[in-house]
Amino acid sequence: MRHAISGALAFLLSTSSLLAAPAQTPEQIAAAALKEAPVWDGHIDVPEQLRDRRHNVLKGFDFHDTTREPGDDKWNTDAKPKIVPMQTDLTRMKQGHLQAVFWSVYVSAALNDQQAVQATLEQVDVMKRIIAANPAEMQLCVDAACVEKAWKAGKVASLLGAEGGHSIGGSLAVLRTLHEIGVRYMTLTHFKTTPWADSGTDAPQHNGLTPFGKDVVREMNRLGILVDLSHVSQKTMLDALEVSGAPVIFSHSNAQAISGHPRNVSDEVLDKVKANGGVVAVNFFPGYISPGQYAWNAQRAGVMAQQKALHPDRPDVAAAALADWEKANPKPVATLADVVAHIDHIKQRIGIDHIALGSDFDGGSVGLQGLPDTSAYPALFVELARKGYTKEDLKKIASGNFLRVLKAAEVYAAAHKGDAAIENPTVF
Repeated sequence: MRHAISGALAFLLSTSSLLAAPAQTPEQIAAAALKEAPVWDGHIDVPEQLRDRRHNVLKGFDFHDTTREPGDDKWNTDAKPKIVPMQTDLTRMKQGHLQAVFWSVYVSAALNDQQAVQATLEQVDVMKRIIAANPAEMQLCVDAACVEKAWKAGKVASLLGAEGGHSIGGSLAVLRTLHEIGVRYMTLTHFKTTPWADSGTDAPQHNGLTPFGKDVVREMNRLGILVDLSHVSQKTMLDALEVSGAPVIFSHSNAQAISGHPRNVSDEVLDKVKANGGVVAVNFFPGYISPGQYAWNAQRAGVMAQQKALHPDRPDVAAAALADWEKANPKPVATLADVVAHIDHIKQRIGIDHIALGSDFDGGSVGLQGLPDTSAYPALFVELARKGYTKEDLKKIASGNFLRVLKAAEVYAAAHKGDAAIENPTVF
């Protein structure tokens, strides 16, 4: 009897101590999540900045501090280069708990096939040189096992993603070559429609993917290259999801139900992403996340076109009229809360297992209040925790979902290792 009483007393004491334990604050929940699962960003455009600002010449470049980098020629209005800070460097990445990145190997969609292929190879090269120059902090990775190994070593797992199907110049041989040199995702289009896939921001020509475009998806699956559906049209999204045997990603996209930009992901597509096992990495670009800013940009474009039509001989008058309109109609400010709204919608629609982050830092995500650069991810996780997201939820958003998808793509590729390469005829 004495043992039973003492056992009951011990149980009551342990229960009361649990009840008395203070609830964790949002800051504590976020910190605990990021300690166990560092941030993995699906899309950062440092290679683009190196090309625009430095023409890929790295002499004198210090990736520990990019806040004093001179801007490219587009920003210069006099002989002295202006200082236009970048959003990414190793110091701020550490502050932001950023330990895995798909570095975007972006090249302009205006280039012809041969130019695009060359530029893509140059962008792969410059990012590899940055990684090699910082071996204590960065590690080039081509698979999930390497990502986890890099984390254990306290390094940034650095993967490469090609932004735009024009990067392969219409050649599956080039696609295979990109895989050989380390590229692990490819966005099927950028701003312009390719000869085999419709873009979300260009006139459609193919009603989605052409037969060759579907072969591109199949060959990416076979190789283990993630199919990235950011930038593509809704029909291209649906076609790719129908064809792909492996989970797809949206490396930097948002929910169309929150902001109606055609580049964002519709609920119909989100439902198919869930069935596919894929992931949508929410983007921080103000024009995509803020419905007010999306509408304002459209209105501004209309005013600009009208003034140019009214004053074709007086560009100064047209510019003054546009400036007056902007003064009377201030641009809406996009905020961290807008990002949370997109995450909330995707969670409610298809669940926490399909959400990641794809900031687009150094590629356009400028002016977002609350998320200025790569030091700021913790602020987003605190806000999500404040809204009731659990530590396990936050770990999935931070990097767990990306890790799962990459592993699934690798399993698919391993199962199809013996399949013959898909061939397409050379054109010259």
